[in-house]
This record gives sequence, structure tokens and C-alpha cells, in this order.
Amino acid sequence: MRYDNGGDLLVAVLRELGIDTVFGIVSVHNLPLVEAVDRELRFVPVRHEASAVNAADAYGRARGGIGCALTSTGTGAGNAAGSLIEALSAGTSVLHVTGQVESRYLGSGRGFIHETKDQLGMLTAVSKYAATVPSADAAGRVLREAADAARTAPGGPASVEWPIDLQYAAQTDAPWEAAPSVLPLPPQDELDAAGALLASARRPLIWAGGGATGARTALADLLAATGAGLLTSNSGRGAVPEDHPQVIGNFATTPPARALLADADVLLTIGTHFRSNETADYGLGLPAAHIQIDLDATALGRVYPARHPLHGNAGDVLAALLPHAAPADPAWTDRITAVREQVRGTLHDAIGPQAAICDALRAALPREAVVARDVTVPSSSWGNRLLEIYDPRDNVFPRGGGIGQGLGMGIGAALARPEAPAVVIAGDGGLAVHLGELLTLAQERPRLTLIVFNDGGYGVLRNMQDTYRERRSGVDLATPDFERLAAACGLPYLRIAAEAHAGPVLDEAVASDGPVLVEVDLTALGPMKNPFTPPVKIPGQ
Repeated sequence: MRYDNGGDLLVAVLRELGIDTVFGIVSVHNLPLVEAVDRELRFVPVRHEASAVNAADAYGRARGGIGCALTSTGTGAGNAAGSLIEALSAGTSVLHVTGQVESRYLGSGRGFIHETKDQLGMLTAVSKYAATVPSADAAGRVLREAADAARTAPGGPASVEWPIDLQYAAQTDAPWEAAPSVLPLPPQDELDAAGALLASARRPLIWAGGGATGARTALADLLAATGAGLLTSNSGRGAVPEDHPQVIGNFATTPPARALLADADVLLTIGTHFRSNETADYGLGLPAAHIQIDLDATALGRVYPARHPLHGNAGDVLAALLPHAAPADPAWTDRITAVREQVRGTLHDAIGPQAAICDALRAALPREAVVARDVTVPSSSWGNRLLEIYDPRDNVFPRGGGIGQGLGMGIGAALARPEAPAVVIAGDGGLAVHLGELLTLAQERPRLTLIVFNDGGYGVLRNMQDTYRERRSGVDLATPDFERLAAACGLPYLRIAAEAHAGPVLDEAVASDGPVLVEVDLTALGPMKNPFTPPVKIPGQ
């Protein structure tokens, strides 16, 4: 197949991937690509390259597939690096296509406009896969290899740098087929040994991480067969709908869940890497009778010992273990249900007036709706735990913990599924990192409610300093007048300043057919009963 230029080829590849919307910033070094995408698909001109990757990342997550971002050379590609690190940390599928100087000047060090030293090396460091388009005959192969790498579990971002002269050149696209992907399955004797342990369990627990989200049916079947309780990481939320009576959820470090872990006779963990913030900096105790399933062989036994490490695809391994499942003691399943209610009730009480917002938000949203959460006190305290998630595609948040990515992610997710409302939970400090994306929100008009919790700074770190230090440093920030800011951007504005406002305001915002900025005035609303501090250790404290 012959194409007039690289842009036309890129569009053809994106259509093969099922991508209809691309996020990026136009440049002299990607102009043919942007022009073709804008003409044939939908190009969303975000205001920063990091937001382009965040939006593409969330677009893929919300669809259960892959997203695409276009950036420019040098500084533009560098601006995308932090968000590529997020996609790498999360294992999410992103095709990142960036420009490059003319091929004859590559590596010459002449100071060609937008040139940077070893751009490919930088992209390699922050991507699962990175490559340079070497010729107009090879671009199709490189793009498809990149997309295949990004989508092959465990996923991650794939970056392609494309010299500008080769973008303008006529392209010859040869047929290409991905190599067959063979998912590992543990040997039968290992499965039998793990199955025998599972069959002996009378007080079983299951812990689902992000790797379990592709095995939802098998996981639900195992819960039904065993009566086990289900803990999750933040990434595993929605693998089983969180209104299921056996789902304890992302509460593993709470005292009642710790007691369950201490009394459990078998723990089965699925696709979780036991991140420090979800294991009390690895201080959480787990049962010695531990069956661990992971597609990443290096994750097996890396954080906690596993009596039966099973390297394989979660769905296949769970299906092999299911015939060994035996019912738990009825009293154990009853205890699990009681713990589920206890941990939720305790947190609901601890967050004080913000509980009204959590309740009103869940009531306003349909069952399937993306909730994108930036790193902020409401997200870290209740948005990542108490606000129920029923489908893993609705669970969008920066898994690497970087602040300021929520709005870009929300825009990408909302445009991925325009038929349903979406919500962003952000703080005023995080929103300020990419405040320019308010203009993207105003321009593209997705059905997105942006909830800004305004406490005048970085609340998470402020609470840490108030708890452990005698003075504050770097956490109290100037905050804009959000009503006037929204008006300047052409965005509708609503305000929550009391618990009674939460229901009517969020009902109105979520029912809107376009974007709405909702400010939560935390000074007027009042404090939580127990101020949230992050689960990190400070030496000597």
C-alpha cells in the first residue's frame, strides 16, 4: 500500500488499532501527522505534552485498549517523559509518536531547531519500547511493532521518533503480522500443589491487583466457590464490583483487615506488586501460606515470600485452580461481610463533611462512569477506597503517584466514552500543575465534571508537616478565584460550601451535557474528623 505521506499512514494504523481520537501539540516537526489526524479522525490540541500522554493513557484505560499521543522533538518529547513514566508504572498501553529532526542531521550535534542529545535514549529510559523510523518504507512496520509492544501484557508506553523529512515522504507500507503471543502457564505439578493448598483453606483471602482486571469472570467464580474475602490494591478495584458482599476492597492496612490477614489460613494474590503505600511500607503481615499469580516472573516472591509462585496469565491460572476450590467456613464469610461494613463505616465517619460529597457523587453517577482521581486528600483518603467502583475501566488514577495528572486523564477518559458522564477529583494544588488544560476542557466540551477541592495548597504534605514538624514549608499556595477563572474559560461554575449543597450541585453537574467546574470550598465545608496523612515513613517519627 502506498500513502502520500506519513500522516496518511499513521491514520491507517490508528484505524487498525480502533483509535478515533488523538491528543497532542502541533509542531513544525509533526505537522504532516497532525494535519492528517485532524482531517480524518479527531485531534485534541492539549496545552502541554505531558497532558497529551496522560489523556492518551486514560483514553486507553477507559476503553480497555490503547491510546495515542503526538508530541514534538526535543523539549516537547522531554515534556512528555513524566507521563510516560506514569504509563510505564501503570503498565498501560500508549502509542507515543514524536517528531525528530531531518534524518540527515540525526546525531550531528549541529543545534538543529528542537534537536536534543540522544532523544531515543531518553525515550528508551521512560518507555517499554522505543524506536526510530529509519525510512519511508519502514514506518508502518515500526508503528505496528510499537503498538504491539504496548499492548502485550504487561503493557506500557511505546515511543516512536519520526524524522520530519520521512514524515513528508511518500510511504510504502508492506503487510505486517505480529508474532504469536504465547502466555505462560505454570507446569501441572505446580498448579496441583497450589490447588491442594487452596482446597485445604477454610479461612481464605484473595488479594486482586491490576493484573486481575483481565480475569474478572474467573475471579468472580472463585469468590463464589470459596466464600473468600477479596482485598484489592488501588489498581485492582472493580475487578469484582465493589458492592459485592465479599469485596473488602482497598483497605488491607486497616486494623480489621490486618486481623483477617493474621487469621487467614491461605492467601491467593493475583497480579499485584504490593506497592509500598498499600502495604504500610512493606510492614503489612501476610500469611505464610501464600499462592502468588503474576504474568511478570520477576514479581513472584519479590516483596513477600510465596509458597506457590505461579507464573502465568491470571485468567488461565485461576481457571486451572477453580476445580480445587472448596467452601470456606460460613463463620469466616460472615466475618468478611462484617469487616467490609466496618472499614467503610469507620472511614465514612472519619472524613466528616466530605462523606456527603462521596455519597452524593456516587448517587449522581450511573453505575458505569469514569472517576479520574488526581493525587489529593479526597482521592487518597476516600476516592481510592470508599467511592465504589464497579468496572476497572472506570478506575483512572496516576498509579505512580505523580500530582497534576488528573485533569488530562479525565479529558482523555471522557472523550473515550462520550456516551457517559465522567468526573475528575482534583485539588487546587494539583490542578495548578496543568491549569492550561482548562482551556482544552472548554474547547473540546467533553461531558466532564471537574471537582476542585480548594484548601489553598498541598493538603497532603501540609498535613504531614502539621503532624511531624513545627513549621510549614512550600505547602501554602496562592489560589485563583475559581468562579472568575471558570468564567474566563467559558466554563459553567458551581460551588459546594456545605454538606447540604453536595447532592443538588453534583446532580446538576453530572446531568450536564458538557463540562462543569465544581469548587469545593474546604474552609467553608469544614475539616475532616481525622486529617489524612500519607502512608509514608519519616525516620525518627
